[in-house]
Amino acid sequence: MILAADVGGSKTLVGRFADTRPRPALLDVRELRTLDYPGLPALLDAAFGARDPQVTRVSLGIAGPIVDGEVTMTNVPWRVRHDEMVEATGVTRLRLLNDLEAMAWAVPVLTADELHTLQAGVPHPGGNAALIAAGTGLGEAILHRVGERLLPVPSEAGHADFAARTDEELALVRAIRAEVGRVDIERVVSGIGLVHIAAHAHGADHCAVAGRFADQDGPARVSEAASAGSCARCGAVMDLFADAYGAEAGNLALRAVATAGVYVGGGIAPKILPLLTRRFMDPFLDKAPMTPLLAAMPVHVILNDRAALLGAAVAALDM
Repeated sequence: MILAADVGGSKTLVGRFADTRPRPALLDVRELRTLDYPGLPALLDAAFGARDPQVTRVSLGIAGPIVDGEVTMTNVPWRVRHDEMVEATGVTRLRLLNDLEAMAWAVPVLTADELHTLQAGVPHPGGNAALIAAGTGLGEAILHRVGERLLPVPSEAGHADFAARTDEELALVRAIRAEVGRVDIERVVSGIGLVHIAAHAHGADHCAVAGRFADQDGPARVSEAASAGSCARCGAVMDLFADAYGAEAGNLALRAVATAGVYVGGGIAPKILPLLTRRFMDPFLDKAPMTPLLAAMPVHVILNDRAALLGAAVAALDM
């Protein structure tokens, strides 16, 4: 049996999977609030109990860069070490993964009903793929083609510099820079980014319709106000967000030469599919002279909200 986890800043999913190939079968799953526990060993113990004798492989997707067998989480005051987790679980076949690396492992086993296609393209069977996922933050990964396999390459590209393309985006960058200094991509393309865009568009920290942007559900309320047409400025916020998301996805597609496909994951995209259908692909394709290359790439939104958990389990099979 496989024990897998998708450890995020606000919530953690822990699942037990049957050791089936190529896609492990989910047996049961628990959702826990990450910061309700002092560390990952305690959280895993609360999920299914410590040292389950049926578990032979453990794979943990964690939000942060894995270096020398440990990770300091980006938005949680935890340091997770490989040796500590082996001791806590009693399982030596244990793997620590960046959270987007974990999600990327799921890409080859996703089914058609778990995807929404923005561009059908013509997938190249020998090509690379790419994954971009906006949620609370932004993550990116490249799936490099090695023989017949797509092998994920983790990155921290969400913290690379944001590339403004329009006067409106340049004005946004100036506003964010004045507030926080350096403007990385995550400051625009993420839930955090929606807060910044909304504050800039409204010239305030709140909207009469959507309320305070920095509240936990503030970005969702901005999206709802835009979708309902009840606030024109919230509509402009979501348009800019979708444009920037599509443009960065196109940048990643070029860096990866993702002729096998570009996948859009995370919690935001499935909730704004009509908006992405209208706006995402134009900035994605606006990369002359590489527009023909990008136009041939399939682009899919991942609908499975447990893709990172599934991917962690798939990665366990590779140990």
